[in-house]
Parts: sequence; structure tokens; C-alpha cells
Amino acid sequence: MQLDQQTLLMLILGAVCIGALGYVFMAPTNQKKASQRAAGLAGNSRTAQRNTGKGQQDNTRDRRKHIQESLRKMEDAQKERAQKQKLSLHQKIEQAGLNISERDFYVASVICGVGCALIGFISAQAMHVIAMMTFVGALGLPRWGLFFLKSRRQKKFLTEFTGAIDVIVRGVKSGLPVHECLKIVSKDSEQPVRAEFALMIEGLRIGLSFEQVLERMYDRMPLPEVNFFSIVLIIQRQTGGNLAEALGNLATVLRNRKMMQGKVSALSMEAKASAVILGSLPFMVGGMVHMSSPEYLEPLWNTQMGNFILLGSGLWMSIGIFIMKNMISIKV
Repeated sequence: MQLDQQTLLMLILGAVCIGALGYVFMAPTNQKKASQRAAGLAGNSRTAQRNTGKGQQDNTRDRRKHIQESLRKMEDAQKERAQKQKLSLHQKIEQAGLNISERDFYVASVICGVGCALIGFISAQAMHVIAMMTFVGALGLPRWGLFFLKSRRQKKFLTEFTGAIDVIVRGVKSGLPVHECLKIVSKDSEQPVRAEFALMIEGLRIGLSFEQVLERMYDRMPLPEVNFFSIVLIIQRQTGGNLAEALGNLATVLRNRKMMQGKVSALSMEAKASAVILGSLPFMVGGMVHMSSPEYLEPLWNTQMGNFILLGSGLWMSIGIFIMKNMISIKV
């Protein structure tokens, strides 16, 4: 009986040993299965990441296509408007920043023409010279004045425009809506930026869309910088994105553009000085000759041949000045 108990104990111990050995030999297999399962999960994760990356690339590609189509449509609309639309006198006065009506401009033109005619009579000029002076005074000088005021206003606008964009960027980063940022610019900026943004706010208040007020702003201030600003805002409203980052990049581009224009102006200053000297030299020499011996140049004024010579000289001088102006005018 005791032997049977010993035998049973030995059998139990043998079974335990066999089970332990089986577990030892089977453990690597389970670990291998676990490794295979982990590898499968990792493969599924990589596949999911790959599919997610493809989805993001597709979304980015679609967004770029949408932006390109929007830009193409805007450029086509601007080209059609520029081809069809001819600036009226009211628009020229508005771009120059004058608060006068067309009637006031015509009255000022007549007064200027009469003044030039009086100067011609007082200086005892010939009738055709007086007629030319009257024509220039009535039609040339007022429109040249509008062009001068328009250019000066646009330069002032460009000087303050980059700072206004920076104000909008800081406002958007701080959590303010774009409309409130535009209000801040319309109140705190310098002229003429303040007036242009005030007109934008007024247009939005009366119910115009954002695209319409930006289009009117570009009509009043036809500058590439204003066009860039309009494109950034319109594209952001259509496709979304980080407006502060986009406007910040635009401000950087405008600063670099202005810096490049300053460098080009400095490099072309010598050529401009040469053009001014060459253009004014005939008048200076003629004035000094007239002061030293007035009778020497009288045939140019009193004879028909002299008048033709003056006319031809003026024509060739105008052509030369136009060519020199195009040679030294570099657009950035």
C-alpha cells in the first residue's frame, strides 16, 4: 500500500515535470504569436496612417485647386473690368482724394485757361501761342494736377498700408473678428488709409458683401498691394485657413517689395539726374542766349520757318524724354 502511494506520488511529480517542460517549450510559440499579432497591429496602424496621409494630401490638393480656380476667376474678372471700364472724371477726382464735384472741376479748368490766356496777352505773345497756352491751361494743367494728387495719395497710402495690415494681424491673433479689426484701422490709422477703411466699414454696414467693398476699395485705390489684400481676404473666407498667418506673410512681402523699390530708385537716380539735365539743357541754353542777345533768336518766333523749327524741336524733345522715362522706369 505504501508502494502504491510512492508510485502515485512519483507519477504526479512526473506529470508536473512534463507539464513544466511543455510550458517551457510552448512559451516561445505563444510569444511568437504575440509578436505576430503586434506586427499585424503595427501594420494596420501604418496602413491607417498611410490612408490618413493620402486623405490629407487629397484634401490639400483639392484646396489648392479651389484656390487656383478662385484666383483665376478673380484675375479674369479684373481684366474684363479694366478693359471695359474707362475711368470717369468723378472716379479720377475720387482717386485724387478731392471733395469737389465735376462742375467745380470744370469751373476751375476754365479759370486756369483764362489765367494762362491773360499771361499770354500780358507778355505780348502771338495769337497761336495764346491759343496753345489757353488749351494747355484749360485741359492740360487741371488733369495733370489730378494725376499728381492721385500719385501723392497712393504713395501715402502705401506708406501706412503695411502698418494697417499689422494691426489686423495682431487683432486676429488676440481673438477679435475681422470686422472689429477693420474698425480699429478705420479709427486709428493715418490718412488716406483711415478714409479707405472707413468707407469699407460703411459699405458693410449698409449691407454690401465683403467682396463688393473690397472691389470698391480697389476701384478707389488701384494698386497691386490692395489687390493682394483683397485676394487674401476673399480666399480665406472661401476656403478657410489661418488668416493671421496669411496677412502676416502679405505684410512681409509688401515690406520687401517696398524695400526693393527703394533700392531700384536709388540705383536709377543717376540716370534720372542725367535725363533731367539733358531735358532741361536746351531751355537753359536758349534762355541764356536770349538774355545775352535777344535779337539772335527772334527768327524762331517771327518767321514761319522758325516756328516749324520750334515745333519739330519740341516734338523730338518730347520723344527723347518719353524714351528716357521708359528706360529709367523699372517696375518692381
